[in-house]
Amino acid sequence: MANQQLGDAKKAKNDEFYTQYHDIEQEMNAYIDHNPKVFEGKTILLPCDDPEWSNFTKYFAQNFEKLGLKMLTSTSYAPNSKPANIISQPTLFETESPLYDSIKATSNGKIFTLHRDISGDKRINYDDLEWKYLDGDGDFRSAEIRRLRDEADVIITNPPFSLFREFLAWVMEAEKKFVIIGNMNAITYKETFPLIKENKVWVGATNFNEGMYFKVPEGFVYGPTYKFEKEIDGVKVNRVPGVCWFTNVDHGRRHQPLPLMTWADNIKFSKHKEVKSVGYQKYVNYDAIEVPFADAIPSDYTGAMGVPISFLNKYSPEQFEILGTSDNGLIDDKYKCTPGLSQEFVDDYYRGGGKGAYQAGNPTAGIYMNGEAKMIYKRIFIRHKGLTQ
Repeated sequence: MANQQLGDAKKAKNDEFYTQYHDIEQEMNAYIDHNPKVFEGKTILLPCDDPEWSNFTKYFAQNFEKLGLKMLTSTSYAPNSKPANIISQPTLFETESPLYDSIKATSNGKIFTLHRDISGDKRINYDDLEWKYLDGDGDFRSAEIRRLRDEADVIITNPPFSLFREFLAWVMEAEKKFVIIGNMNAITYKETFPLIKENKVWVGATNFNEGMYFKVPEGFVYGPTYKFEKEIDGVKVNRVPGVCWFTNVDHGRRHQPLPLMTWADNIKFSKHKEVKSVGYQKYVNYDAIEVPFADAIPSDYTGAMGVPISFLNKYSPEQFEILGTSDNGLIDDKYKCTPGLSQEFVDDYYRGGGKGAYQAGNPTAGIYMNGEAKMIYKRIFIRHKGLTQ
């Protein structure tokens, strides 16, 4: 049930999640620590935003001078374009402005901009933001927002989870630097994984295996299975499990090698009962061993290994080569993905009480464990670099 809340949000288009300031600051600091001038002289676009409420806008406006930005642009969707169950009303910031238009306030998106040297004291901050109504509703797919994309150097946002594939393609089409939030399962999407395999996209520095809390509007509807905090410091929030940052901006964490034990030492000393005194199982439909935890990767094994997708939090491109995934990923010239399980394995799986719908050619990885057939959740296949067979 881990992704039930995300699934409910996608079905209802209940995607109005606002990222917390601390999470944004922590992630951006990782890029700045690696390269202090990473944002210097850059135009940053924050689409899919809500500038009056957004912590993305707040963070970059407050740190405009410190980061050395050239320009900050933030855009929002029109209230009429949002889900029907999301309650939207103009803020005092908008209604007390001479630009306020009661019709455009519901039908048009808004654009906020911050330029270098806009204020007389030459100190630029949140109060210097200028705004106006967009010509359209602010949809990132519109020609209006596309022009802003093309003028930007870096695109940073929390896009609607239901549109992640489309948004990533939109960013990659323009060949821009970006930092965006998505569900960890997006790693294995057929639109995402080839980019990760080719080292064109990677996960960010501060990822959230246990889930991430987002501010949500008052009209947000909690799923029936929701069991977590509904308020933090008096603010209504929603926990989304398995969330991570996706980016093509470099950070130091991804170049830190993962400390590992040898095959023999893992069998003797591993803290995981699945490995200790047991060893490693081989898949029945692909020549690789099953490694259920990233810290159990044997340092001296030269062949292919299947690891959980959360491994990418520890992945260093200098240490490992990514070969493919158990679905949607190129393994070699012969297979677009791992080959389908044999009918014998499937029969054994169902005979042992397995559940789920299996179809011929399904690329799910499978092993025999304690004499029973077991299908494995999504895996990334990797191999050590620098080790010879």
